Amino acid sequence: MDFGFDERTEDYRKRLLSFMDEYVYPAEAGFHSEGWEPPPIVARLQAQARLAGLWNLFLPGTHGAGLSNLQYAPLAEITGRSPHIAPPALNCAAPDTGNMEVLAEFGTEEQKQRWLQPLLDGTIRSAFAMTEPQVASSDATNIGTRIERDGDDYVITGRKFYITGAMNPNCRIFIVMGKTDPSAARHVQQSMVLVPRDTPGVTVKRGMTVFGYTDGDHGGHAEMLFEGARVPVSNLIGEEGGGFAISQARLGPGRIHHCMRLIGMAERALELMCTRALSRTPFGKPLAEQGVVQDWIAESRVRIEQARLLVLKAAWLMDTVGNKGAHTEIQAIKIIVPATVEWIVDKAIQTHGAAGVGQDTPLAGLWAAARTLRLADGPDEVHKRSLARRELSRHRSAAS
Repeated sequence: MDFGFDERTEDYRKRLLSFMDEYVYPAEAGFHSEGWEPPPIVARLQAQARLAGLWNLFLPGTHGAGLSNLQYAPLAEITGRSPHIAPPALNCAAPDTGNMEVLAEFGTEEQKQRWLQPLLDGTIRSAFAMTEPQVASSDATNIGTRIERDGDDYVITGRKFYITGAMNPNCRIFIVMGKTDPSAARHVQQSMVLVPRDTPGVTVKRGMTVFGYTDGDHGGHAEMLFEGARVPVSNLIGEEGGGFAISQARLGPGRIHHCMRLIGMAERALELMCTRALSRTPFGKPLAEQGVVQDWIAESRVRIEQARLLVLKAAWLMDTVGNKGAHTEIQAIKIIVPATVEWIVDKAIQTHGAAGVGQDTPLAGLWAAARTLRLADGPDEVHKRSLARRELSRHRSAAS
């Protein structure tokens, strides 16, 4: 495994670091929205990113920049240093990224033309509607939303919540996961359909906060109702019964992208911790000379390096043996990286005292993001359960 930067990656890194210094960091102070809509500055930042050639970096193949996972990892890390601004500025923010990947891989030519291209251009936003309040959504086969065939249409009935991006008025399309055949085998009951926002029967009922944040930077999160919403059969993604498999294909890249950005969040938090420790002098000596603070700083550096190496290994495996071959490593990073970064940000907050929980530093927002990612794309416990089963199965096979 060689994790050195090739010439192309280094070129992107230099441009991206300059973009962060010139545009992103200066925008932080006045960026966060009190409502559900992204601040107007996002559009201006997107225009600058396109001029700099920093657009759709996440997407491999002809639709995006064509970078490998290993090439994208250090770039995503840089954007993670300002996770509310940089990813949407580069059109590399969830859930659009995952939705673009789904459409690029599974969409028909008509679906790509109508929905993928505007998403690639950044002229619309999208959402992925899977999570439901009535069931344990950590098990995606639990979902109760129905997608029933009626002639040349599908009729969607159900309730979703924490649907990221749905509060953004520019969110024009939802990828909705529901059951088309409850009598089929457990993992082939589900399908995905494209549902335009203006479809009769679709209601964005309310915005939902995350640790008190509206997350308006990313278009917020919403509770939604689908009450007999009707779409053409041609809006099916892939084939009937393929929804669960598509969701798993979608989540692999999504999980590693989150973890790549989390490394950048940890680096930002550690920088702030060190700066604060050197500038404050309680009880006659700088915080930086306190043993407990030195322990936090040293431990943070070790944990960042461990987490980064595991993320890079997962990226390398995804590039060389595919997402299935990297399954163990993808689950491992999803378990360890958010928890690691949550710990580091917590220590940075502790070093800042009261200033760490307010709006004058990005630390409170970084902590909320890291803590949320211990639930998003599957909670820690589900990944640990799956990983343990795989390890036990390997040893059972060896014993027999």
